[in-house]
Amino acid sequence: MLNKSFIVENLKTLIYALIIAVIIRSLFIQPFYIPSSSMEPNLLVGDRLFVTKYSYGYSKHSFPFSPPIFKGRILFEKPQRGDVVVFKTPADNRTDYIKRLIGLPGDEIRFIDSNLYLNNSEIIKSKISSSDVIFCGKKKLDVFTFEELLPNNKKYISVYLKNFSFQNSDTFIVPKDHYFFLGDNRDCSKDSRFLTSVGYVHKNNLVGKARFIFFSSDKNIGSIFAFWKWNKSIRFDRFFKKIQ
Repeated sequence: MLNKSFIVENLKTLIYALIIAVIIRSLFIQPFYIPSSSMEPNLLVGDRLFVTKYSYGYSKHSFPFSPPIFKGRILFEKPQRGDVVVFKTPADNRTDYIKRLIGLPGDEIRFIDSNLYLNNSEIIKSKISSSDVIFCGKKKLDVFTFEELLPNNKKYISVYLKNFSFQNSDTFIVPKDHYFFLGDNRDCSKDSRFLTSVGYVHKNNLVGKARFIFFSSDKNIGSIFAFWKWNKSIRFDRFFKKIQ
């Protein structure tokens, strides 16, 4: 028969472990799951990655359930163009999105003939492939693949539909203390171009910076519990891949 002190000590151990886990998750590093195709080909559905919480300082969204324990942001470090960032979407301040930061406060962003312009200068992009196929949900897309170069020399891969790409837009002027984000899968991403659902993201909504993938699996091939399919469903080549 278990004695009372044994139960109490184990409960204390469990409580301490939970407290430590919350501290690590809130202040240092947190795992995230990629649920959509908006960042393909750089992030795939089924990727699991680590996000550092300290990269941009802390706000209430750094903590589970976003408790209003303080206002604003403390120990703030400015994000850089090209960072892949997790943030709370302004539409509900609850849903986590992950996108690439393109525009800083005061920047002007516009699409002209499917080309991205930043402060009236076209973002340099070099075509890598003219015959790639990626996904938008379960739909296959024929795309052009480019390497884009931002003014701070940050390079990354982006894809555009061969036909009917996001061609022209109004000019987006990023307000003070806000940021403009795009998905790398330009024609399959709900991002800052959609002002009513995402729009400009306030600095207090930033959660953290995506660092590297620690696990990846393709659920269309098989569940991670289907160990007999691991040789096909688990993407071993993506383990510990740094996010560019």
